[in-house]
Amino acid sequence: MTSANSAVATADKPKRGRIKCVVWDLDNTVWDGTLLEDGTVTVRPEVVAEIKRLDELGVLHSVASRNDHDAAMAQLKAAGLDEYFLYPQITWNPKSGSVERIAQALNIGLDAIAFVDDQPFELDEVAHALPAVKTVDVARLAEVLASEEFRPRFVTDESRIRRQLYRAAAERDRVAEDHQGTDEEFLSTLDMKFTIARAQREDLQRAEELTVRTNQLNSTGRTYSYDELDELRTSPEHVLLVASLSDKYGGYGKIGLALAERGTDAWHLRMMLMSCRVMSRGVGTVLLNHIMGLAKAEGATLRADFVETGRNRVMYVTYAFAGFREVSRAGSSLVLESDLERIQPPPPYLTVEVK
Repeated sequence: MTSANSAVATADKPKRGRIKCVVWDLDNTVWDGTLLEDGTVTVRPEVVAEIKRLDELGVLHSVASRNDHDAAMAQLKAAGLDEYFLYPQITWNPKSGSVERIAQALNIGLDAIAFVDDQPFELDEVAHALPAVKTVDVARLAEVLASEEFRPRFVTDESRIRRQLYRAAAERDRVAEDHQGTDEEFLSTLDMKFTIARAQREDLQRAEELTVRTNQLNSTGRTYSYDELDELRTSPEHVLLVASLSDKYGGYGKIGLALAERGTDAWHLRMMLMSCRVMSRGVGTVLLNHIMGLAKAEGATLRADFVETGRNRVMYVTYAFAGFREVSRAGSSLVLESDLERIQPPPPYLTVEVK
């Protein structure tokens, strides 16, 4: 293979651990038989084993099935599987629409979803409508699910409870929909606590995972390895911070990461990202404002890298809202700067703890 071909092959190689959710058909996929025709179906033990194995790795699951909703959910509950599926879509509508709704509910990209079915028509329909989705013929299930796309480099404590974190988020969303009043009034009922701390060695696996999994709220789209983060964590020229969030429903886990490079006249924010799980919680600027305060305390201004990825526009808006302005641009790469004259206080519904 020539060097050019090698480069193409490397660029085309699927990213390890990129699949965040597997969406399953039911009839002749999760179980043998057609529920509404056969009446009795048998859940496939090899599928159950894969669902549980991936769940332990932090991969989520959902359902896109043309079926009777109540009958299908009763069957899943009888098999002890209903708790594994988030936002199941069991309707008579096209499965591409169901997959898209699941992605929106989980707030993840379509390229982070794999769809498993036994019917070529259904696989083709999803592939045509949503080309970013990875389609999987159930006949090749074991082979495909063993690939690197389904294997994160690290399995963190947070990975193992990811499904529970999403279930808690769904409960919060349900309560929010029923709440009568403004968004701020609802947020004030959650007793939210935002914690900022210097990254420790035990944080680094989750930190690397955040750089790999976070797309929409990532200022540069760059990923960092465990070893890179460990070196930066101990560097006197850098500040590496992690942020966590909790409320009365429980913890969200570690949801933010920031890397700043110290300088005498100016600090440079090399990375800023927040988990999409907290997008609606009004905490997007808290970590940024903290770093602005650190830089100001040392008599410096603050510059920030921003790389347009096509999916992180909200991070540019976050910087603009915090008073940053563009000072240079090279293609999709920008440098923004703030003179730190205006640093916003935390929202009144949030308690901030700095360790």
